[in-house]
Amino acid sequence: MCPVSGVRVFRLLTTAAVAALALSGCMQRQGPVAALPQNDLDALAYGQPAYGPPVVVSGGGAIAALRSSFNSRGAAVPVRYAAPSSAPLSPYDAAYRLDAGDRLRVVVYGQEGLTNSYAIDAGGSITMPLIGAVRARGLTPAALAGSITARLRNGFIREPSVAVEIEAYRPFFILGEVAAPGQYPYVPNMSVEAAVAIAGGFSPRARRDEVMLSHTTEQGIVRAAVPLGTPIDPGDTIQIGERWF
Repeated sequence: MCPVSGVRVFRLLTTAAVAALALSGCMQRQGPVAALPQNDLDALAYGQPAYGPPVVVSGGGAIAALRSSFNSRGAAVPVRYAAPSSAPLSPYDAAYRLDAGDRLRVVVYGQEGLTNSYAIDAGGSITMPLIGAVRARGLTPAALAGSITARLRNGFIREPSVAVEIEAYRPFFILGEVAAPGQYPYVPNMSVEAAVAIAGGFSPRARRDEVMLSHTTEQGIVRAAVPLGTPIDPGDTIQIGERWF
């Protein structure tokens, strides 16, 4: 075996020391490192990451970031499930009075031939298989469901279970000094100002401080001058007047 000279030993020791210092510097390099221990499918399905938010480590290098991400997986995170598609009627829908032009979704549980969408005709009724025309005008969705249930129980279905939901409201009308007067689909919680915007905005000669609103009640049609922030209902008519100066 050949003896190793002192110079060669010194070079080997020097090289080893430099390599150790370089590795130590790489492992201890400071800087933010983001670890994303989450599954995109979980985020899409449940609306949140499966293991909590991304972990940001301000120091300690990649090893510390990985350790932190693994530790976060052990924490219990509550899972939020999507709400069922058949949500209950809102308070607005519950008190809403049906009329011609409304489109309804009538569900008769266990009876696919009866479950369907029905439009209220000009006479204020819907027409269903087996029971024919059922008056809907002036009724709430719950009252109409009760009327359909009673008709089905009368010789057709022993214990019918019926639900009525509003699929589309009857339109509202806007006339006068707007860019595009006519009828438009109604959206809940709509105001006069929103209706004007849907109709393309005011014309140059429109009166903007107040408008005439016509609303149909059980006693008849009520007309009143109202400000722009007034809420409207399906079937209402908005008249935008002309200013004189």
